[in-house]
Amino acid sequence: MGVRRKGQPVHGWLVLYKPKGLTSAQAVARVRRILNAAKAGHGGTLDPLATGVLPIALGEATKTVAFEMDGTKTYRFTLRWGEARSTDDAQGEVTAANAKRPSEAEIRSALPGFTGEIQQTPPRFSAIKVEGRRAYAMARRQEDFELAPRPVMINRLVLAACDGDLATFEVACGKGAYMRALARDLGVALDTYAHVVELRRLSVGPFRESQAISLDSIESLGHSAAALAALLPVETALDGIPALALSEGEARVLRSGQSVPLLRAADVNRIVGLVPGIAICAMANGKPVAVAKFDRGKLRPVRVFNL
Repeated sequence: MGVRRKGQPVHGWLVLYKPKGLTSAQAVARVRRILNAAKAGHGGTLDPLATGVLPIALGEATKTVAFEMDGTKTYRFTLRWGEARSTDDAQGEVTAANAKRPSEAEIRSALPGFTGEIQQTPPRFSAIKVEGRRAYAMARRQEDFELAPRPVMINRLVLAACDGDLATFEVACGKGAYMRALARDLGVALDTYAHVVELRRLSVGPFRESQAISLDSIESLGHSAAALAALLPVETALDGIPALALSEGEARVLRSGQSVPLLRAADVNRIVGLVPGIAICAMANGKPVAVAKFDRGKLRPVRVFNL
């Protein structure tokens, strides 16, 4: 028999402003404890050194994490020139040094080479799996392994400030891009070394820094109506996919795991513009019913919400 989950059925998204020094897992655990939630997860890891937007999915919202993680992320980070670090940030040991400090003009001239789809090798201290094991665990044991470069999208890379040893950048990027790797590779491209000293995430998909609440604020509210009022709806993470309104009868069919046929003449206007195979947020009475896919005249449930 499985272990019964502790906690209450709390559903929705909490946009947390993660403080420095806390892992994402630790932040999730504290929010889950404060809200007495039975189930929680996060939408994109932040390193302990990093601060900023950490969307936390509670209850049925955990079924939408994959859609949230596919959204654009924005960051502001500061790097220090002249030192390579084992972790590619200030928490690691110095592994190499260089007296070269690039000029502002040199930095700006390098940025187009890091914009668009680029090949990026993840940091050795990362959660990437190598033959089933986490890279950071292997790196801590000083094991010999290689991480393959992979394509990532850098939509925007702007130099925001430049002062001697330090340079600050603003970035908009797609899934899987590491700011530590970006800093490291900028250093190499400019004939020196670099590592991240400050990193703040400003947004993840639909979640913005302006919506974020601190751990201290959540802890002061405790498991109360005011704390639960800070939650955003489960479907917030699905803002990027089409929504389709269902009747209550159709919703019951979809919730049971069965497909809903949309072949009547009355359905024509509803399905105009729906591309076969794409994800759709099926709604009924203002609540999400399921993430579904439309194909061959039927709406097929992929993830059903129990709300």
